[in-house]
Amino acid sequence: MAKKNAKAQAATAKTAATSSAATAAPVHHITTIYDPEEDARGPLRPKETWEDFFMGRHFGSLLIPPALLILDAVLCVYILSQVPYTEIDWVAYMEQVAQFVGGERDYTQIEGGTGPLVYPAAHVYTYTALYHATQQGTNILLAQFLFAGLYLGTLSLVLFCYWRAGAPTYMFPILVLSKRLHSIFLLRCFNDGVAVFCLWAAIFLFQCRQWSLGVIVYAWGLGTKMSLLLSLPAVVVVLFVGRGFKRALSLLAVLVQIQVVIALPFLGTNASGYLGRAFELSRQFLYRWTVNWRFVDEETFLSKPFALGLLAVHVSLLVLFITTRWLRPVSRAASTSAATAFSPISNLVSLVTPMLSFRSPLTPEEELILSARAGNPRYITTTILTANVIGLLTARSLHYQFFAYLGWTTPFLMWRSGAHPIVQYVLWAAQEWAWNVYPSTPISSAVVVGSMAVTMAYVWFGNQDEFEPALPPAKTEANKR
Repeated sequence: MAKKNAKAQAATAKTAATSSAATAAPVHHITTIYDPEEDARGPLRPKETWEDFFMGRHFGSLLIPPALLILDAVLCVYILSQVPYTEIDWVAYMEQVAQFVGGERDYTQIEGGTGPLVYPAAHVYTYTALYHATQQGTNILLAQFLFAGLYLGTLSLVLFCYWRAGAPTYMFPILVLSKRLHSIFLLRCFNDGVAVFCLWAAIFLFQCRQWSLGVIVYAWGLGTKMSLLLSLPAVVVVLFVGRGFKRALSLLAVLVQIQVVIALPFLGTNASGYLGRAFELSRQFLYRWTVNWRFVDEETFLSKPFALGLLAVHVSLLVLFITTRWLRPVSRAASTSAATAFSPISNLVSLVTPMLSFRSPLTPEEELILSARAGNPRYITTTILTANVIGLLTARSLHYQFFAYLGWTTPFLMWRSGAHPIVQYVLWAAQEWAWNVYPSTPISSAVVVGSMAVTMAYVWFGNQDEFEPALPPAKTEANKR
């Protein structure tokens, strides 16, 4: 009992110290970095229990990420030496880049063997660099090794993000075992690899509170493939929580400006052609290539009501998570009065109303407290990855390369939901199997959609402390007196 009281008193003192320090410091001096070793795992210690080792609390746990990275590097070399290259889009990418290098700036005139150029400008610049590095795209093996490096770089970022969020190390092996992820990066050289690298790099930089660098990297990923639009709503919320209202607006302005700057060579020639091709939202998808909706008949798949229904579900899920989960830390902790219980609608109204007048709904001191308490690696990673899965779950059609955005996302969200490790591994295995069935079947397609739906349900109902109110209770008249 005495030990419990001592711990409670220490926790109270720590909270009070954090609040007073947050109030005293100016908002623009936010340098606190969330330490998962003190929050999630406890301090690392040289114990010899298997539980400590697999939960990441043993000093030996530090060896797991680099060991897995080295083993995966060896696996990548083996794959490239044994598995033949699969041509899908690389030649078309190089044909399109060759036209750009030749001076063409009209997006509507740039085409390759698989059709017109339909990706934003950063894709063109990235593959122009690869074009020159691989002897105009002819040295495909070198390109594969470059993408193997990109894969390992992305994996390193994923491991860093998991570790900083306090993820247990028993999860780490499944991060290197995906056949589909190796295929997307090493054997196909898809631009999704570049985009997902930028996504995880942005998450890592946000975790380190390098907000401006994170936005720049995210902007490049968005400029490579507009699939990153799926996570944009969460990025907006994370910037608001981490940097406050006005600084978040400034960072979003930088995001837009980067898209404009990289597109200038094309906007000056044919602005409408560039926007129509690079960010085409009305594209008609082919039923034979769908991975997620094969269990729906083709007539339904191609119908407009089906597309509108998916859009409605997407928006509804976003609103649901924004109001009841992602913005909950911006609310005040409940006091003893039941009248102060959390209300998503009233909380949203209290936030949006001043924003419409370009005023922050929080004081500078409250913004600092919010950033210090809620803007931590767990909140940032969970929020952005949840938005990503919501978008994939309700996507009009998914192709196999979209697994790049999902493969490293599901394990983290299932862990944060509180699912049992066995459930985590079973869901991962089912998802991996479904994405490796080619061509897709009604059963594999149902598993693809079902695994994402189960993940969202677990995230929704799971016990996640990162979504608890972060602001102190409002002062009552009695407290003021």
